[in-house]
Amino acid sequence: MGCCESTFLRRPDSLHKTNHHHHLYNNNTNTNRLTQTNNGPSSPSIAGKDSLAGGAAGFPDFSEFSLAELKAATNNFSSDFIVSECGEKAPNVVYKGRLQNDNNRRWIAIKKFTRLAWPDPKQFADEARGVGNLRHKRVANLIGYCCDGDERLLVAEYMPNDTLAKHLFHWENQTIEWAMRLRVALYIAEALDYCSSEGRPLYHDLNAYRVLFDENGDPRLSCFGLMKNSRDGKSYSTNLAYTPPEYLRNGRVTPESVIFSFGTVLLDLLSGKHIPPSHALDMIRGKNILLLMDSHLEGHFSSEEATVVFDLASQCLQYEPRERPNTKDLVTTLAPLQNKPDVPSYVMLGIPKHEEGPPTPQQPLSPMGDACSRMDLTAIHQILVMTHYKDDEGTNELSFQEWTQQMRDMLEARKRGDVAFRDKEFKTAVDCYSQFIDVGTMVSPTVYARRSLCYLLCDQPDAALRDAMQAQCVYPDWSTAFYMQAVALAKLDMQKDAADMLNEAAALEEKRQRGGRGS
Repeated sequence: MGCCESTFLRRPDSLHKTNHHHHLYNNNTNTNRLTQTNNGPSSPSIAGKDSLAGGAAGFPDFSEFSLAELKAATNNFSSDFIVSECGEKAPNVVYKGRLQNDNNRRWIAIKKFTRLAWPDPKQFADEARGVGNLRHKRVANLIGYCCDGDERLLVAEYMPNDTLAKHLFHWENQTIEWAMRLRVALYIAEALDYCSSEGRPLYHDLNAYRVLFDENGDPRLSCFGLMKNSRDGKSYSTNLAYTPPEYLRNGRVTPESVIFSFGTVLLDLLSGKHIPPSHALDMIRGKNILLLMDSHLEGHFSSEEATVVFDLASQCLQYEPRERPNTKDLVTTLAPLQNKPDVPSYVMLGIPKHEEGPPTPQQPLSPMGDACSRMDLTAIHQILVMTHYKDDEGTNELSFQEWTQQMRDMLEARKRGDVAFRDKEFKTAVDCYSQFIDVGTMVSPTVYARRSLCYLLCDQPDAALRDAMQAQCVYPDWSTAFYMQAVALAKLDMQKDAADMLNEAAALEEKRQRGGRGS
C-alpha cells in the first residue's frame, strides 16, 4: 500500500517528472455525461491544418440535460454563480456550475435565455444540436442544452480565465503583450474558419466579450455566438456604432458581416480600446498606425507586424461586403506573424499555470482529502496547522537518558520550524525541520508532512514526495501521508498514481472512522 512499498522510496534519486498532459475531461474516471479526451498538450505553437480538426472522440459528448440537473449545478441559479450579465442589452444570463454526477469536478457554463425567447422547443433543440455538432480546440464547445417548459438553456465548456475585454480594457496587473495579441487574432480566425468550413459561417455579435481564455490561457471563441439570442431576436446586442453597415440596412447577418466584426476585434487588439470603426477609419485612411496603437504596449511591438494587422483590419471594415477577405484569408495573413510559438499562453497572460488534480475517489472525502483533490495548498496548510502534532502520539518512546541538551536543541529547532510554518515562511520552516530530522533521535510523521507541504509551496515536488513517503514509513496507516503523496504525484503529472494514492487515503480514513488510529 502506497509509495513506501515501491521503488520510489528505495531509489529516491530516481524520481523523474513524466510528461503526461491532462486536459479538459481527461482522466481515468468515467462519467455518464462527459467523455475523456487525450489530445495532447494545448500547444501554443501554430498548429497545422490537420491538427486543427477536432474530432468528436476528443471532446465532451453533446447531451440533453434536465432542468433539475442544471438547477443543482448552479445552486438553483444563484446570483453567486453568474459570470456574465449584460442587463437590458442582452438579458440572457450566463452561469457557471458543476454537474452533480461529474466525478471530474469540472465547471460548465450555462446560458439561460429569457422566457419564450425560443417559443418552439423543437426549433431551439435543432439549432442547439447544429451548434453542438461542432468540435474544435479553438472553440468553447457547446456540450448540451435543456428544454423544460418555458426554459431554454445552453451548456458549454467553462473558460476560467475571463474574456478578451477584461484583459484588454480592464486589466489590473499587466496588459496583453503584443505576441499574445497576435495569437488571439490567429486563434479566433482559425475558429471562424473551422465554423465556416463546417457550414456554420454566421456568428452573431462577435466582439471582445465573445473571446474567452481557457485553463491554459489559450483564447477560444464562445459557442454562444453561433446561436441568436432568440428565434427572431437581434443579432447584435452591442452599440450600433460597431455593427456592419449592411446589418443597419437590412437587419441580416451574413458571412461578410462576421468579417466586419472580426475587423473591430482587430482594432481592439491594436488599440487596447473599444474604438468605433468610423473613428478608426480616419486613422486607417491616414495610415497613422502609431496614433492607433495601444500606448500601454510602450512601443514593444513590431511596426511591420502592426502594419499587416492594421491593413487586415482595414480590409475587414470595407463598406462593401464583397470587398472583405474571407476566413481563410484571415488565417493565411495572421499565421506568419506568430513570433513566440514556444511560449505558453498562460505565461504571456501572466496567469498561474493550470494544474490538474487527481480524480475524486468514490469514498466521501474529509476536509484534508477534499483540499488535496483540489490541489489547494493553502487549505492543506491550514489543516496541518490546526492538527498540530496529535497524530504523532506513540511514534516515539524516549528514555530519560535521551533528554539531553542535544534533545532540547532538536525540539527547539522543531519549535522554530512550527512558528515559521504557521507564519508561511516556508523556506525557513524547511531549514528548521531539517535540523530536527537530521539529528535522528526523534521521528515525527507530522514534521515530514509539514516539510513535504513546504517543498510543494517552494515548487520542489520531488522532495515533497520523498518526505510524504517517509511520513508513511514512520506511520504506515496515516492517511495524511497518502494525501500528501497524492498531491506531490499530481504536481509531477503522474495522474494515475495520484488518483490511486487519493483512493488509498480515502479508504484509510473510512477505516479510521470505523475505529482505529486517526488521520
